[in-house]
Amino acid sequence: MTPFTVFPRARRLAPLAVGLAALASSVCAQTAPTPAADDPDARPPVTRADLDIVRRARAIIAAPAQWNRADNRQCPAGAKVFSIYCALEKATLDAGLKFEHRGAALQEVRFVIDEISADRDYDHRLMDYNNDPRTSFADMQQVLHIAEQLIELRLRTGTTPAVAH
Repeated sequence: MTPFTVFPRARRLAPLAVGLAALASSVCAQTAPTPAADDPDARPPVTRADLDIVRRARAIIAAPAQWNRADNRQCPAGAKVFSIYCALEKATLDAGLKFEHRGAALQEVRFVIDEISADRDYDHRLMDYNNDPRTSFADMQQVLHIAEQLIELRLRTGTTPAVAH
């Protein structure tokens, strides 16, 4: 016995149900916000690629002469100096990945900045920390190093720390 013998009208309604399900899925896909697109506290899952991005960003600005202290979040192709933001963008693109403003690697760096500069009230954490005259080259490199360690920890343990508000 099939569902169609018990519910004979179900045979006629099945195509309608499939069509409605497809339509609902399409509408949800079009209207649902992109995950983490506007959430400054989004904590997307990390991948090995995120670890590589942070490591590569550290290498991109491995010397003070490679560090752009006047970030405007515009990252021109062919640049010779890089802010934290632009180093992360370049590292992402160098890895052949699509750059995401709220990607896991960038978010982890933002959270480190939040922790070490809670009293500074930055509007744009990466840019403002980068441009802050109190931030030294060693500070910037340490932020990237700590983010790297946190991503390694999250990958090893499969955990996502709670975001403090």
